[in-house]
Amino acid sequence: MTPAPDDILELAHDWLAAGRGVALATVVRTWGSSPRPAGSQMAVDAGGSFAGSVSGGCIEAAVIEEALASIGDGRARLLDFGVSDEAAWEVGLACGGRVQVLVERLKADALFDRLLTLRASRRPAALVSRLADGVQALVEADRVTGALALSADEFAQARARLVSGQSGVLEDGQSFVRVHAPAPRLLIVGAAHIAQFLAPMASMAGFAVTLIDPRRAFLQEARFPGIALSGEWPDEAMARLAPDAGSAVVTLTHDPKLDDPALAAALASPAFYIGALGSERTHAKRLARLAEQGLAGETQRIHAPVGLKLGGRQPGEIAVAILAQIIAVRHRSAG
Repeated sequence: MTPAPDDILELAHDWLAAGRGVALATVVRTWGSSPRPAGSQMAVDAGGSFAGSVSGGCIEAAVIEEALASIGDGRARLLDFGVSDEAAWEVGLACGGRVQVLVERLKADALFDRLLTLRASRRPAALVSRLADGVQALVEADRVTGALALSADEFAQARARLVSGQSGVLEDGQSFVRVHAPAPRLLIVGAAHIAQFLAPMASMAGFAVTLIDPRRAFLQEARFPGIALSGEWPDEAMARLAPDAGSAVVTLTHDPKLDDPALAAALASPAFYIGALGSERTHAKRLARLAEQGLAGETQRIHAPVGLKLGGRQPGEIAVAILAQIIAVRHRSAG
């Protein structure tokens, strides 16, 4: 099975631990209709095994050849490729473009270990690589480490990319920032009909979805195939899942016994989005209850009635409106 993009570094680490030489290829710039966006990666071992993709098939063979050379001599390589219209068509694009790929031998050093530790704990980080020679620095929210010295402006640019989640080249064009951010999470309270549309849609959009509902009649795997399910009471589930700045929380039950504890926990967290289903009248009553819990100063964070005003009333349409609002808020918050 081909690993997911976020698993490529873990696989590369396993290869290194097994004593295999490894190189990492990263798309750093694209022009035109390039098959893969900046930040896309492919790991290659000394035997020619590879995982991931930098082009969807157009240039992989050439990149693997350069990766093997990098493993042999330890030098980083900055490669330029033109993707022909014919090759682009073969991977599903209408026309070609250009792609620039940085290939560098991977080392099991303190910087790489730190990056893996941060990823495992769902803490975002950005790896800055100088394109000329592959020298690197690791940028976290409050510090930078590594052999590559960054100016105050470069550090600010790298941090801005870390917040936005967008990999890319720094303004001077000399270094590339590869953002390693955990997948955003969506915690849904209430296995309602809307959740049957929202959960799989959010999963396809790249969210790690957990559905919470202690009502066994609602929380059935057959209704939510492939979705992580929790039969805990919402306050217990939220305490265990601990919403972070990469989490969205949506309540769908209309039942204060379920929605209110989840909302209270979400309001006490740095969750980037909190939404609650219900009419304006229902929400007014909800606000009053939350105010009694001393949360009046936080309730403006709740999006209610939940979702963008798209005009649809069917469960699937409401789910689209909710997910659209979550995505909009996420990128607005990052910016």
